[in-house]
Amino acid sequence: MTGPAGYGITHDNGEDDMAKYLLVSFKTCPWVQRSAIVLREKGVPFEFRHIEPDNRPDWFLAISPHKKVPVLRVDDKVSLFESNAINEYLDETILPRLHPEDPVQRAINRAWTDYVPTFAEHVTGQAYADDEAAYKKCIEKIPVAFERLEGALEKQGAGPFFNGARYSLVDAAYAPFLQRYHFLDRIKPLGGVIDNYPRLKAWAQALLARPSTHSFPQAEFEAMYRTNVKRRKKYLSQFIADQAIAAE
Repeated sequence: MTGPAGYGITHDNGEDDMAKYLLVSFKTCPWVQRSAIVLREKGVPFEFRHIEPDNRPDWFLAISPHKKVPVLRVDDKVSLFESNAINEYLDETILPRLHPEDPVQRAINRAWTDYVPTFAEHVTGQAYADDEAAYKKCIEKIPVAFERLEGALEKQGAGPFFNGARYSLVDAAYAPFLQRYHFLDRIKPLGGVIDNYPRLKAWAQALLARPSTHSFPQAEFEAMYRTNVKRRKKYLSQFIADQAIAAE
C-alpha cells in the first residue's frame, strides 16, 4: 500500500495540525503522478494507496464520480478528483505557492497546464497505436507539441524550469509525460526528435533530475511502465522482451 521510504511517502515535517492526505492511484498513472509531485514539492506527508485498474474497489467507486484516479482524500472527510483541481487546491492551501504571484503569469501557467492533455496525446499516444501505420501517424504529432512548448519556454525565460529558476505547477504537470517520452524512445527509438528543441530538452532533463518527479526508483518504474505497454498488446508490445515481463 505504501512505497519505499523517500519515494511513495513524504515523511512527517513535524507540524501537528497538518491535514491527513491519502492519494489513490494506479501505480503508473501520469495524472496521479502530477499530484504526487506537488505534494512532494511542498514537503507534505501523504500516503499512496495503489489500486488495480481492472479491480477498482467499491470504496473507491463511491468517492470517484467518473471512476478514475487520482482521488485525494483529505482528513478522511473530503474526496477531491481531477489532477488540475487537486493541484490548485494544494497550491491554495499549502505553502510554498507554486503558481506565480503575477496574475498574467498565473493565467499563462494555467493555460499551458490546460494544454497537457493535447501534449500527452501527441507525445505518448504511440503507446496505444494498434499497428505500424497508426504508430507512424502518432509520432508525426510529436514535433507539433514540442514546437509549441519550445516557443513557450523561449518566452518564459532562461530555465531550468518553465518560469525560470522557480518550480511551478506547469513543471509538475508536464514531468510525467516527458518521462514517458523517454521511456517510449527506449522501447523504439524516435530518432532524436527532442534534440531539435534544445529548451524543451533541457527542461525535460531538469524535471527528470528532480527527486519530486519520482514515486518509485527510476529503473523500477520504467520496468512497470514497459510491462503495461507489453500487456496492452499494441504495436509497441512486440519491441518489449518477454523476459522483462517475466522478471516483473
